[in-house]
Amino acid sequence: MRARPLLLILLVLANLAWTQPADPREDKKRIDAELAQTGALLETASAEAQHALTRLAELNQALPVARQRAAEARGAVAAAENQAAASQRQAEAAQAVWQTASHRYDVAADRVNEGRVRLGRFVAVTYQGGDIAEFNAIVGSAGPAEFMMRAEYARKIAEHKKEAVDGLVGALWDAKHVSNETGMAKRAADAAVAAAKAALIEAAQARDEAEHSARDLADLVSRQQAAVAGAESHRSDMLERYEEVKRESERIAAELRAWEAAQAQAGHPGPVLQPGARLLMPVRGWKSSDFGQRYDPYYHVWQLHAGMDIAAGGGEPIYAAADGNVASAGWRGGYGNYTCLSHGSYQGRSMSTCYAHQSRILVNYGQWVSRGQLIGRVGTTGASTGNHL
Repeated sequence: MRARPLLLILLVLANLAWTQPADPREDKKRIDAELAQTGALLETASAEAQHALTRLAELNQALPVARQRAAEARGAVAAAENQAAASQRQAEAAQAVWQTASHRYDVAADRVNEGRVRLGRFVAVTYQGGDIAEFNAIVGSAGPAEFMMRAEYARKIAEHKKEAVDGLVGALWDAKHVSNETGMAKRAADAAVAAAKAALIEAAQARDEAEHSARDLADLVSRQQAAVAGAESHRSDMLERYEEVKRESERIAAELRAWEAAQAQAGHPGPVLQPGARLLMPVRGWKSSDFGQRYDPYYHVWQLHAGMDIAAGGGEPIYAAADGNVASAGWRGGYGNYTCLSHGSYQGRSMSTCYAHQSRILVNYGQWVSRGQLIGRVGTTGASTGNHL
């Protein structure tokens, strides 16, 4: 079952169990209180808007710094990438030199091994009698002088072969030394590559963090801009509401002067309600909101609700709660189509009932109405969100 649409409607009734005293003078007090409250809300909204603007200025000041840090971090990444590439090239060059030196060492080692094998064979042949022809050539010399000459020749051949092997061994050690040095250079280059890659990873992480911070700050600036717009809009709404209440206060003041003049000219305060008199329920419906502080569904702020709401369908008849004169009938800003009846005095105080947000007003200013007389119909005019009185 769908609930009936409701709207802010004012019913001001005075000095009874469910009433609030209200004549033009009481109306003036009420509207002045609402004006003061609206002014306070406007001041709060202005302060909130100023705070939002200040925060936005701080964020806008921080954003270029964050973007500069992100740019510097990207530059650091580019430098690290260049360093890593240079280190990689150096490592590749060192690898090539080391491979060449290693190859030279391997060749020298092979030659030394071959020389050692040949020398060993020569010694074995010489001392084990393996080379008979050479031995006979020495022994079969014509005389001692020739013998000595041939023996010396054989010795020199052996020494020459040994020197050749020693030379190969020296070349081998030289190749080993070069291989060791180039190996150290290669390991240093590999370490430089590893360090450059680690620096690149660290720089990339710093870049990502800086860019993430810059994006977050930019998002925060965007949200704060929306907050500023919302605060400014709220302040504008409150200013508009304040001006509306102020105009209403001035209008009621004028009506009050006219009403007081009419009362003075009549020579009496109007009809007098007898003790124990009860007011008629002005419309068929149910009470949906009381008089007092509440969250206003129309203005979306906490403020005084200066009346009582009665939920009713649009067009439902509105009846006078008691006999009285029509003190006001017409448009009243946030109250929409508004009628106020003056019922005279009750227990020494003047009293009136007022009916807001009507779809139609069926009485005129100064008209006398009787209790239960049709004076208007329920609507949703003015600052209202649905049909009600």
